[in-house]
Formats: sequence, C-alpha cells, structure tokens
Amino acid sequence: MASSPLRSKTRFHARSVSFPSRSHPLIPQFDERLCRVKASEATSSSLPSISNRLSGLEELYDCVDAWLLLPQTQQVFAQERNQKWVDEALAGHLRLLDVCAIAKDVFSQTKQDVQQLLSILRRRRDANEFGEYLSSQKKVKKVIQKSLKDLEKIRNNESLLALDKDHQTVAIVSMLTEVEAVTVTAFESLLSSIVGSKVQSRPSGWSLVSKLMHQKSVSQQDETDMNEFEKVAAALRSLTGHKTSKSDYENLQNQLRKMESLIQDAEEQLECLFRRLIRTRVSLLNILSQ
Repeated sequence: MASSPLRSKTRFHARSVSFPSRSHPLIPQFDERLCRVKASEATSSSLPSISNRLSGLEELYDCVDAWLLLPQTQQVFAQERNQKWVDEALAGHLRLLDVCAIAKDVFSQTKQDVQQLLSILRRRRDANEFGEYLSSQKKVKKVIQKSLKDLEKIRNNESLLALDKDHQTVAIVSMLTEVEAVTVTAFESLLSSIVGSKVQSRPSGWSLVSKLMHQKSVSQQDETDMNEFEKVAAALRSLTGHKTSKSDYENLQNQLRKMESLIQDAEEQLECLFRRLIRTRVSLLNILSQ
C-alpha cells in the first residue's frame, strides 16, 4: 500500500507529518480510500470503471470532511487563515466544483443526444440524419477540451507544495493536495472518455490536449480497446453513406440503450460527488469564518 501523504517525510521540510501526533483511526482510513482511488486510475476508460472511481472519490471526501471536524485541524486553519496556501486551497476546490458542474451538463446533453438518436432509429430514418447528433457532440467536445485545459492548470499549480511549516499544517496541506490531484485525474478520465482519448495518471504540459487534437481514428483501434462512446461513433460512421441492413440498425440501438443506461449511472455519481464537494467547501468556509 502506498504511504499516506499524512506520513510522508520527504515531500516537505518538516520532521514529521503524522497528524494527530498519536495514532488516529482516520489515518488508515484515509490511506485505504486514497490508494483505492489511485489504483482505479489504471483501469479501463469504460463508463462503469469511471463511475466506480467517482464513488471512491465520494468516500474519500467523506474522510476529508471528518478530518476537517477535528479540533486540531480547525486550530491550524484558525492560525493560518491569512496564509496564501489557504486561499489557493479554496480556489482549487472551487475550480473542481466548476468542472464537476460542467461534467454534469456535458453528460446531461449527451444523454439527450443519445435519446434523440434512438428516436431517429426507431422511426428508421435515413442514416444521414445522424448529423444533428454529430454536430451536438462536436460542441460538447469543445466544452470538454476547455475543461481539460482548466484541469491541467489546477494540476500544474505546485505552490501549495512549497511549504516550510509545522508538521500539523504540512499534514493538512498534503492531504488536500493529494485529494485534489486524484479528483483532477478522475475528471480528466471522465471527460476524455467522451472524446475517445485515454488519460495517463499524470499528464504534463499540453500533452493531453495534443492527444485530443491528434488522436488516431477510432476505426483503426481494436474494438476491445474502445469505450462506449467510441463504439457508437464507429457504428455511426459505418452506417453513414452506406447501404445498411436491419441488423445494423438493431446493433446500434442496442449500443445506444446500453450507453444511455451507463450515462444515467455516471450522472447520478456526478450529482452525489457534486453535493459532496459543496459540503466540503462549506466546511472549509465555516472553519475560516469562526
């Protein structure tokens, strides 16, 4: 199991970051949930895998909120309320909330597009009428690309790490930094699943955006390596401009029904995580207002 940021010694210039000083049940709980989320980063880009990761994030934020309720934590925030790292932690959390809200809108729009496409298929309209779906998804992808750039800005903000504080302050900052990092990665994977690009756990610079702009054709990928969105896009391309059979339409309908159900699950997980992020932000603001 990877060591908790609450116990790391090399990342900061401090003697120890165990917090509180004596063993606390939240330490192994935080370790377990953080490692579980990190381990899920290596899984596939399918919607079920990403939904499971969102569920793991929600559990991780439950642990964060428990930490924020500790008297030691509140004392640190009271002493450090005017420090730059506090403002940056709040700003970073707000940006995550914004991205989560955008992700909710993206999935809501995509579900509507899928439902409209199913309606077209039920009426057995011409395949060339898929243009409205493709046009809408093109707009969605532009929104996603902007959000991915915003996520990279959050990831590249390393100022929170350059601390020379007491061990209790370092422990809190380390916890918030680690949670923010895994949240960024989860949102990157979620949004990238729609545009059909796999995300490495730690992309650097503009590499992620470059991959989105220069990704290889889905038709050249092994079908087993495609996620739900890529399979539907490939099926649509095979229908457009070609003579199609009844089985072709039925196959696409089945794929769309499955994707609609998976999108619904992801939407529900996003809504739960969004509420959790709001509660965490309220907790932070309440501590600082005392």
